Amino acid sequence: MSARQPAESFYSRWQTLNDWLLQHQPIWQPAPFTEPRPAWVRTCPGLARLVIELTDAECDELADAPGVLAKHAARYLPELALYDRLVGLPELSPGLADVMAATLPEVRAPDMPGRKREQAGAFAAALEPLQHPTLDWCSGKGHLSRTLAAQSQKRVEGYEWNPELVISGNRLAAHFGDSVQIHCQDVMAGSLSIPDDTHGIALHACGDLHRQLLRRGAAAALPRLSISPCCYHKTYHETKDGIYKALSERAAAYDNRLKLHSNDLRLAVRETVTAPAGVREQMQTLSQWRLGFDGLQRVVRGDDHYLRLPSCSPRLIQTGFSAFCNWAADKKQLRLPENTDFDYWLAHGMQRHAEVRRYELLRHVFRRPLELWMALDYAVFLEEQGYRVRLGHFCARSVTPRNLLLDAVRVCGTPRARHSRD
Repeated sequence: MSARQPAESFYSRWQTLNDWLLQHQPIWQPAPFTEPRPAWVRTCPGLARLVIELTDAECDELADAPGVLAKHAARYLPELALYDRLVGLPELSPGLADVMAATLPEVRAPDMPGRKREQAGAFAAALEPLQHPTLDWCSGKGHLSRTLAAQSQKRVEGYEWNPELVISGNRLAAHFGDSVQIHCQDVMAGSLSIPDDTHGIALHACGDLHRQLLRRGAAAALPRLSISPCCYHKTYHETKDGIYKALSERAAAYDNRLKLHSNDLRLAVRETVTAPAGVREQMQTLSQWRLGFDGLQRVVRGDDHYLRLPSCSPRLIQTGFSAFCNWAADKKQLRLPENTDFDYWLAHGMQRHAEVRRYELLRHVFRRPLELWMALDYAVFLEEQGYRVRLGHFCARSVTPRNLLLDAVRVCGTPRARHSRD
């Protein structure tokens, strides 16, 4: 696949992916955590057996290899054999030496975790050469801004709404002599002004925030836009009747377009590949306990529906399962029977977790296709606005699962883009 793709190929690929996702929607849309027996378990019994019979070791291996599971599952859903072709993208990052050269040394990156340094370095290296002044969108303390400044002879500015981060970031830049200026700016403000002839850059700006840069950057005819999207479900300004809105005109006009809700969008970013082992263990324990309580509350209430609980501190693990159930019951104003067999319900939760894990493995085959569905829509939008677009990976998934990069250069002579549709 070419690193540079013509406009038609982006739309054609989006359309193919859209239809593939729509075809398999009964598989990926139901959430086994809240729906103990998704309908596909009954309609595709062979597929259900395939995942239920997986060992824990096989689950561990397949968690990081959705393409492998897709090949196995293609025996029951033949169209899953298209998985690798549908999600394949070019590598936009240069060699390791260039990435290391672009990464801030640890001594120049206080308060910046090592993985974040790697992400910023890989992102900056993938954008070489930097030929315009750059604007770091939602810059935080300016770690990416300072990474870019070391690679560029041009002005580097950042927009950040949190005044404490602005102060801290400017202090860091001054301390290390970086040519960076961070401004306290709400990028969602209607009065926002973007400097002309600026390269707009956003590394993991969430939902509405990265879509705002796409819209406003294109409307301002910025010469280049480089975006790694994140948290697509945080699109409070970009939904209609709870349905996610496509950004491009061609995708929005497609009659057979997927209608995605926030929970569907969350699936695209539900990965813990970079979480520490201790955090993953805590998450597993809390999931088992929530499922154990779920079974208990269904019996107590006589209602076979999931009861959503608020988030809780991992410290609650130290109090034990029975205390957790009493906490949860209190939150939902339930009275548990005095003779509740907590050992039974804990075993129930552990058994349900093992089952949910296996059903979710199949569901997670569709994470990257869903994310790519949105990224391809963005690529089509940028093409419509007069940009030549690259779409690919800027780093390995082990550095961050959100490793997509949209890199768009405005075609010389293109008229200033009109504002996109609402």
